[in-house]
Amino acid sequence: MRRRGVTVILGALITALLAAGVMVAPLPYVVLKPGPTVNTLGSDNGTEVIQVKKGETSTSAGQLRLTTVNVQSKVELVWAIEGWLSGEDAVVPRELIYPPDQSEKQVQEQNAQEWKQSQTSAETVALRELGYPVLTFVRKVTSGGAADGKLVADDVITAIDGTKIESPSQVTELIRAKPAGTTLTVGYERGGKAGTAQITSKAGEDDDAPRIGIEIDTKQPNPFDIEIDLDKIGGPSAGLMFSLGIIDKLKPEDLTGGKIIAGTGTIDDGGNVGPIGGIPQKLVGAKKAGAELFLVPKDNCAEALRNTVPGLPMAEVATVDDALAALATFTSGGTPKPCTAS
Repeated sequence: MRRRGVTVILGALITALLAAGVMVAPLPYVVLKPGPTVNTLGSDNGTEVIQVKKGETSTSAGQLRLTTVNVQSKVELVWAIEGWLSGEDAVVPRELIYPPDQSEKQVQEQNAQEWKQSQTSAETVALRELGYPVLTFVRKVTSGGAADGKLVADDVITAIDGTKIESPSQVTELIRAKPAGTTLTVGYERGGKAGTAQITSKAGEDDDAPRIGIEIDTKQPNPFDIEIDLDKIGGPSAGLMFSLGIIDKLKPEDLTGGKIIAGTGTIDDGGNVGPIGGIPQKLVGAKKAGAELFLVPKDNCAEALRNTVPGLPMAEVATVDDALAALATFTSGGTPKPCTAS
């Protein structure tokens, strides 16, 4: 064989090997894919997702499905190309999911913590919707402090100067809104009986901020024992659907109206629904699961409108009350508030 022919063959072989190497070399991207959906009113792997161990529950004819996103963390060029060409997947820079200053394990641990917190907030919100308010109570009275002899441990703080207390932060804000030396009227409940105390605030030893010498905490008395049992999912985005699932289980009415409702969104203790990632993939997953309506956090609506899935209407929600209103409207044959781009 002539030297020129050998050179061409070797060149082609080297090019092919280089191409193959490029195709399997890891890239600084991840691929987001539609993940599984789970009916919060049903079971997963034979275990009831929302378990109410004390108290009566109701059964719904429909479903309330949380949605997820699968993350392919190791991406080669061939998979990236496949993702770019896919109408369902998204190829995004790795640092958006795994920040450079965190390992994959650290991100997973953080997701697990957020997952647990979302369940706690979901339970808090659901129980408040069912008529069990969050109470701010006195955990400890500082000896010699302004409240010593006027408040005792376990007193529930109900008001300060006529303003109803709905969270611990209000207590601090209202006390510090007036200068040290101000006499405050503090409403409380003790042993089921209401009372008031006149307490004059004092400046703190470390700063001049007014204080009344109590440590406070919260509690939410209720007759239920609720547990959420769902593994291998992380992050806070199931909070809204957990809240709705708990409410549906503990209310006699069927919130679903026999329909399949899917959605996503974080939830805080105040019942506010926050934005999440992976909306396009979650919409696809919801449609595959047979969803007839998708609940979208208000701040995700612009993205959702850019990635609409035919045959899957969307409802805009900013609070759990919005979500309940959307369900009531939809199940009665109406049209819930649609997503808007603003």
